[in-house]
Amino acid sequence: MKYDGRVEAQRSYKLAHQVLCIKAINFIKQSLIGYVELTIYPLRADLKSVKLNCKQCRIYRVLINDKWESNFWYNDPTMEAVQNEDQARQKSLDHFEKAYESAVSSVNPDFGNGEVFVKLPAESMSTIADMQPIRINIEFSLEQPDAGLHFVVPAVDGSLAETGAHMFSYRHENSSRLWFPCIDTYAEPCTWKLEFTCEVAMTAVSCGDLLEVVYTSDRRHKTYHYYMSTPTSAPNIAVAIGPFETLVDPNMHEVTHFCLPHLKSILKHTTSYLHESFEFYEELMSSRYPYSCYKQVFIDESYEEAQSFATMTIFSTSLLHSSRIIDQTIITRKYMAAGIAQQFFGCFIVMQTWCDAWLPKGIAAYLTQLFVKKTFGNNEYRHDIAQYLKEVEQYEAVAGGIVLDPSFNSKGMYFSCMQPQTMSPTYLEMYHKKALLIIRMLEARIGATLLLQVFNKLQALAFAASQQKFMATAWNNMLLSTNSFLKIISTVTGKDVQPFIDQWVCQGGFARFIGNFVFNRKRNVVELEIRQDNTAKGSLKYVGPLEVTIQELDGSFNHIFNIEENKTKFEITCHSKSRRNKKKKIPLLTGEEVDMDLSAMEAINSIMGADSPVLWLRMDKDMHLLRSVTWEQPDYMWQYQLRYERDVVAQIEAIHALRQFASPATRRALTDVLECEQAYYKVRIEAGMCLAKIANTMVASWAGPPAMLMIFRKMFGSHSCPSIVRQNNFSNFQHYFLIKAIPLAMSQLRNMHNICPPEVVRFLLDLFKYNDNSKNKYSDNYYRAALIDALAATVTPAVTTVTITGQSINADLSSDTKSILEELTRCLNLEKLLPCYRHSVTVSCLRAIRVLQKFGHLPSDPSIFRSYAQHGTFRDVRLVAIEALVDFIKTDVNMSELYWLLGVVERDQDRYVSYETIQMLSQKPPFHRGEESLLNTEELVERLWKLINSTLSSDSRIRCGVADFYFAMFGRYRPACLHAPDSFTVYSNVKEKKPYNPAIVSETLTDMFEDEDDDIMGFTSSMPLPSTPMKSEPSLGVAGPSGSGVKRKAESPPRGQPIKYPLFLKQESGFSLGGESSNPVKKLKITIGGSSTTEESHVSRQSVAMVTQADLMPPILFPEFLRPFRGSEDSQGGSSRPGGRSEAPVLPYQGVARGDSQSRLSEDSNSSPTPSDSSQSRPLTASGTVSGPTSFQGLFSSTTSNSSASYLPGPDTPLFTSAHAPSADLTTEVTGDPSGHRVKKKKKKNKHKHKHKHKHERSEKDRLKERVGGEKMFASSPMVPSVQSVTSMSSNTRDSAPSSPDFEVI
Repeated sequence: MKYDGRVEAQRSYKLAHQVLCIKAINFIKQSLIGYVELTIYPLRADLKSVKLNCKQCRIYRVLINDKWESNFWYNDPTMEAVQNEDQARQKSLDHFEKAYESAVSSVNPDFGNGEVFVKLPAESMSTIADMQPIRINIEFSLEQPDAGLHFVVPAVDGSLAETGAHMFSYRHENSSRLWFPCIDTYAEPCTWKLEFTCEVAMTAVSCGDLLEVVYTSDRRHKTYHYYMSTPTSAPNIAVAIGPFETLVDPNMHEVTHFCLPHLKSILKHTTSYLHESFEFYEELMSSRYPYSCYKQVFIDESYEEAQSFATMTIFSTSLLHSSRIIDQTIITRKYMAAGIAQQFFGCFIVMQTWCDAWLPKGIAAYLTQLFVKKTFGNNEYRHDIAQYLKEVEQYEAVAGGIVLDPSFNSKGMYFSCMQPQTMSPTYLEMYHKKALLIIRMLEARIGATLLLQVFNKLQALAFAASQQKFMATAWNNMLLSTNSFLKIISTVTGKDVQPFIDQWVCQGGFARFIGNFVFNRKRNVVELEIRQDNTAKGSLKYVGPLEVTIQELDGSFNHIFNIEENKTKFEITCHSKSRRNKKKKIPLLTGEEVDMDLSAMEAINSIMGADSPVLWLRMDKDMHLLRSVTWEQPDYMWQYQLRYERDVVAQIEAIHALRQFASPATRRALTDVLECEQAYYKVRIEAGMCLAKIANTMVASWAGPPAMLMIFRKMFGSHSCPSIVRQNNFSNFQHYFLIKAIPLAMSQLRNMHNICPPEVVRFLLDLFKYNDNSKNKYSDNYYRAALIDALAATVTPAVTTVTITGQSINADLSSDTKSILEELTRCLNLEKLLPCYRHSVTVSCLRAIRVLQKFGHLPSDPSIFRSYAQHGTFRDVRLVAIEALVDFIKTDVNMSELYWLLGVVERDQDRYVSYETIQMLSQKPPFHRGEESLLNTEELVERLWKLINSTLSSDSRIRCGVADFYFAMFGRYRPACLHAPDSFTVYSNVKEKKPYNPAIVSETLTDMFEDEDDDIMGFTSSMPLPSTPMKSEPSLGVAGPSGSGVKRKAESPPRGQPIKYPLFLKQESGFSLGGESSNPVKKLKITIGGSSTTEESHVSRQSVAMVTQADLMPPILFPEFLRPFRGSEDSQGGSSRPGGRSEAPVLPYQGVARGDSQSRLSEDSNSSPTPSDSSQSRPLTASGTVSGPTSFQGLFSSTTSNSSASYLPGPDTPLFTSAHAPSADLTTEVTGDPSGHRVKKKKKKNKHKHKHKHKHERSEKDRLKERVGGEKMFASSPMVPSVQSVTSMSSNTRDSAPSSPDFEVI
């Protein structure tokens, strides 16, 4: 590959051996001290310096060959990615990603770079000239690391060993530099000597073979000596130290398991089958396990569920389970199988550069899935593959194509794909799944047997290389690159797969197929049409073979067509003809012959006159392509496919298609599959969920008891009394999963009133009542949790009355809701006394409580979830509580809870919880870019920017997760809620490039950002100067029209205080920032009065900060005394800006938040509302959910003429106060000023039947009435009070205080 010689060309030395010695560990201070010694061979005689990787550590000194002290320099540009002040003020994610990518590249060891620059002393030049190896000794310490090394010290009484204190290392790709100096790249394997000194009660587990354990003279400490004879890269080195209990595997003595105290019994059961994985992989690839030992360590607060290193894998303690647990067994065995597979590819054979990472990751996942296929069956294997394929398709359709080898195509994302430290964690997760799918596609190209021979060849070459002594190129065969992989394939199979690599690896996207067919009776052929949709995001034009399978009356037949164009038509000659009233078994693809009821097909054929022998068609049934298929065929074909197709993927596809065909025939087909004992349990579960949807669609014509009720009683009901469930017996695993899934499916049922039928709720409560697990050998905790989830799914929005004051009055809880709440309380209290495995019941209870809150049955209170989210609670419980808080933030628009969650992301001790928290926020942000929200503030931008720019510099995974969150809310460019910097320059004329300060609003800026096709609607009023004196600043002053009519240029200083300042503000849509979102981004059009003419100036988005609907008063467009205040309130009526400048008071209009149509007073209201507590006002939306924190309080403020208040920050604060809003007698005020500006409005075609006066015939009073009294105008503008709101204001306030400028938004 192109990278084969690049690393060695940029690095003038080769690493041969490294010693890592940790001499002391302090758990209380969370620190360690030690040294490393690197033995390097110079590749050039003039080598003068060495670059190494090291983060967080404190280096004391560097010695060369133990006698020459060397000078060194440390520089880590990733600690503050954006260091340019101008770019940092912009808070642009685009600037951050470019700067961050440059910073990571500057220390990337693949490019020969590093954080530590060691200058070799002159005394060592003779040794280097002789091309002799030199030893670099570095003494270092590490204190309270933020990433890379984690200390778990429980805050309980007792010694460290008694409390289970332990520490372990972890990584996000290559991040060993976080806890010891090294060359942190996979391309530099070497042998290792590892020494760890710890307390006597502790055990140190690390990579390689344990040589000896040496005790100190006082017998208080001991040192573990490990040696790694197989060349290993630094990222694959790990350590775990703690009071572990040890278990030697009884079936393989070279395998050892470690766990925390008191967990050895469940450790024994969890790992009892592990030897089967070794035997499977060795037999599959005809290759022995590459190392001499293997260790599994189970620790608490793990960074991931499982992480593999050379000869060892670190797992989470939560994966351990007893013999009574069913659900966790499947999950844990998959993780352990993946850990062993990664020993072959990922630890022993590693990537050469990140562009080759798809190979070891994809191969290891492919081997894991083969083990799943052997252990859990072909159905589980195919279902998993179909699920991965669906997830990758969905992600690429939203975010864009995933490029496995970004060396050719690294663009298209808002982050760099060239290095793992800069990649989105969600993208990285999908990257791993796509790598697996690509290896499966390669298997279809060259064959499964030949692919396994390729793996065997790679293992054989790597093992031979690992046995050689050090040479410059001796260990290159342990590095896997795309180029070397293609060579091995060509050698073993003689096939060239380069076109395959170019199509699927070097570019992203997936193929989108849309197909339909028509049967031609005369020619007995099926006319097939296949189209490709290449216009959607993430699409890829596919050229190559495509398999189509047609099931006819005489059997199943495969046809391969060559796809070359976006739209292709084919003809398939049928092998059979339609037969009526002839009973004959129909052969399937599996060779099985079945009896089919063809009445449905014959009925359609008789109507259409087609006599088609086709039962159903499928495209790419084996999932050999990365594609999505939209297939169009009649409903009876989907029903036949569901009933008689033996492939689980085909059955699930049919179930999803039948959601659109609600009919009695579909109901019967789904019921038959649900009752079929031979069907795969996941297919039966999907059929139950679909049946609930069909029942809801057919609710008007549904006959009989609720769907699935009789099926459940038939399967699990007592023989003497079917309404009572039998005692639990989970020995049949299919029935176990069904007894959990059917109640959950039934909870989705709704009657004509869109509420869950009462008999379903009573049925679920009876399941709790009669649940008996006394004679069951398996635990029922997951079953009880599923019943709680089902109860929560029955909850529908409460009927809530919202008063005129904004208070929500909720009637008493219904009897069903009371019963649900009582059951939840009982289960939650029982969990306190007798906690179940992984607290699964508590997790479901908390989720149900949040549902009750969201639907208005309980007060929306986040305190219960915050208490469960505290550190020290079990991880699963914490995560579900944080999930509820994330939902609470979005629903109730709560800033304090959002900041508390950001604190969890920044400072929580469990970094896995921090990562999952930011992932939840990214997937469900409080608002999306372009949307209005009270949370869209400059303070939030500053907080997030600080996190991604500097605070999270050590943990790149969480750092990139916060960048995802930032992108979801603000996009790639500068957030619109930010103030423009003082040095911001706008070019009013593109040709002349004439700069001026944007804070000075001149007449040349009238009609800014105006589109000619939009209407102009304005609002004019007199505005006397505020009485408070102002500081005059050249960059902030605005000269209004003086008495003499003299105009001032924009770049000139102000002549004096303005007397009158008519201002028009217009909000337009249709501008999308860089094409980032389909949401309309609002622009402003400002008309500045005082002159007889107006001029237009169109300003590019690079020069002007975007002003969205979330911030309708940007300082770039307003003089100082009109700018919205974002500081604290001043008792004197003024305000204090963050920069220290004082401003004149601007009184806010304390109205309802914009965008909340239900909280706005209706046009028919004639009475003013009573002020109420906004914190208790939660109006319900149409769906019944509680809307954001809106209130009617202050809609008609009682502010007197002498009172003032600071302008509240946030985009939802309206622009008027009662003291400054237009009064009811606006006609007198406006008509009294004959020189007042009139409203400009473009002519539209008049569709009304009544006559209008011409503009020149209408009086000023008529025009004012049209402007103020127009129902449509004010109903569509949430910024302007209604007519009743205006007329209700006190008339004695309009003359007692300076009026504020009047704005109107379109």
